[in-house]
Amino acid sequence: MPEKDCLFCKILAGEIPADIIHESATTIAFRDINPQAPTHVLIIPRKHIATINDIVPEDQAVIGSLYLAACDIVTAEGIADDGYRTVMNCNEAAGQTVFHMHMHLLGGRTLAWPPG
Repeated sequence: MPEKDCLFCKILAGEIPADIIHESATTIAFRDINPQAPTHVLIIPRKHIATINDIVPEDQAVIGSLYLAACDIVTAEGIADDGYRTVMNCNEAAGQTVFHMHMHLLGGRTLAWPPG
């Protein structure tokens, strides 16, 4: 169920524009407005799940679909063979600023480790 004050739910509802590059029955992906790499995409579930801590067993297929979307996107973006990173932050101390679970997909440049 969408949350009325959630930025990503508003994107899903078409209330806020986004550069959408991928859609499926369970996910949507759009370019990050503050990219940290040449390819920086946010992949979100259509279902509002605030954090990783809020995942329930019934969400297993939805969570898996985030990674399937990532596979499609890296192929389309031409970065699958060179390499890329997926990141999911959980809660404020980890850097989560929008409380609608989302996966960052970053690539198109060499990514350092550790990340932060």
